[in-house]
Amino acid sequence: MKIITINTHSLEEPDYEKKLHQFADVILTEQPDVFAMQEVNQSVIAEPMEPSELREYTGCREFAGRVRKDNHGARLSGLLLAKGMRYYWAWVPAKLGYGKYDEGLAVFCRQPILEVDSFRISRCKDYENWKTRRVLGVRTTAGWFYTVHMGWWDDKEEPFWEQWERLKEHLEEIKSQNEKLPVWLTGDFNSLDKVSGQGYDLVKGSGWKDTYRLAREKDGGITVGKMIDGWRERLPDQDVLKGQEGMRIDYIWCSQEIPVSSSCVICNGDKYPVVSDHYGVMIVT
Repeated sequence: MKIITINTHSLEEPDYEKKLHQFADVILTEQPDVFAMQEVNQSVIAEPMEPSELREYTGCREFAGRVRKDNHGARLSGLLLAKGMRYYWAWVPAKLGYGKYDEGLAVFCRQPILEVDSFRISRCKDYENWKTRRVLGVRTTAGWFYTVHMGWWDDKEEPFWEQWERLKEHLEEIKSQNEKLPVWLTGDFNSLDKVSGQGYDLVKGSGWKDTYRLAREKDGGITVGKMIDGWRERLPDQDVLKGQEGMRIDYIWCSQEIPVSSSCVICNGDKYPVVSDHYGVMIVT
């Protein structure tokens, strides 16, 4: 199985059209079984899509709104279908991003989606508050696949540990109901693996397996090569980055310790063009 995760930055990314097509080419080349994305946006003022236009889309009961014509997931799906590649996909918005986007999460699967799960992990419920956080998961015959965009460890209003407790409790229930199926947890965790006693250690200590560590073959693992929004004020002197090329804050975790043949960073300028302020992660099991 091949899985990809990436924080897309989507409509907010400079040269968006070019990067959208470049990422579609990555998917066409790699043909992952599943790929998960964060910051999957649509403009709040864009024209809604008709249901007949939403090919292979599975709606979420937690979302009563409309998918719009510039929705990043819908556009990507259209590009892939035009090239003969069919993915089943789900999308849900979590909050208002940059004051103009429905910002959400998406999961694309080669196999049909049997069930969709979405829930809030933040204390905050306000859609217009950028700190509101949701999770999206889909189930196929191969397991559950979740995508998440976490808050920061030191946020006084929305601390990472509190969001993780809500997420962990929900996923423990999912695991107990599907004991034989693996549960995959992917995305932007806003947690450095090099900082002990914080988010990374909390997830790992909860029994989740970091597929990067399990992989027989791996690269440096860096998923952010520069200072990005949310980190500038947290790492003003960049001490934690001294001697490193960047940060590893995007992960693919699994509920089970499974064989992983490789883990590599993609869309970093070396392996495929840069398409976002984050690089992607791809594993092969």
